[in-house]
Amino acid sequence: MKWTLAQLNVAKHKPFLIDEIIDLHDIMDQNHEIRDISPVRVKGEAVYTGHVVTFPLHITGELTLPCSRTLADVKLPFDLRVSEQFRPADEYYRKEDEDEDVHIIENDVVDLVPYIKEHILLEIPMQIFAEEDVEPQAPPEGKDWELVTEETQEKKIDPRLADLAKFFDKE
Repeated sequence: MKWTLAQLNVAKHKPFLIDEIIDLHDIMDQNHEIRDISPVRVKGEAVYTGHVVTFPLHITGELTLPCSRTLADVKLPFDLRVSEQFRPADEYYRKEDEDEDVHIIENDVVDLVPYIKEHILLEIPMQIFAEEDVEPQAPPEGKDWELVTEETQEKKIDPRLADLAKFFDKE
């Protein structure tokens, strides 16, 4: 999803529509909580207003995240409507425009992928839970931990108290 300024200049005279499906599996390197991401569909257009090009985008897809309670996989669909604005680095701008969220076009190339990733990462909730009526398939153990239930806890004797348990067996 990269375009040069020359390619985007077409948007000044006729519609420049975007409808692409992109693979963002490298987003899992930025957030290790993400277990999987479906192909992401990006729809939108490029709209020129003066020297600023605006991309109103509709981003849809699905993330797989761990349940905060059980670590089972939870599907989180996302449906985002965002807008990103860009302006060439050599264009004059007013001091008041500095407060706006307008990105500078570097090397005459606009790349929307980092901004799409940013919006998806911002959609991840602090906690997510699996549905109550579905039996979650949480992993029984992981690195340096294991799932302990009441049944296994009752059967297991603390090794520090094992000698004390033998004391009561003698009587």
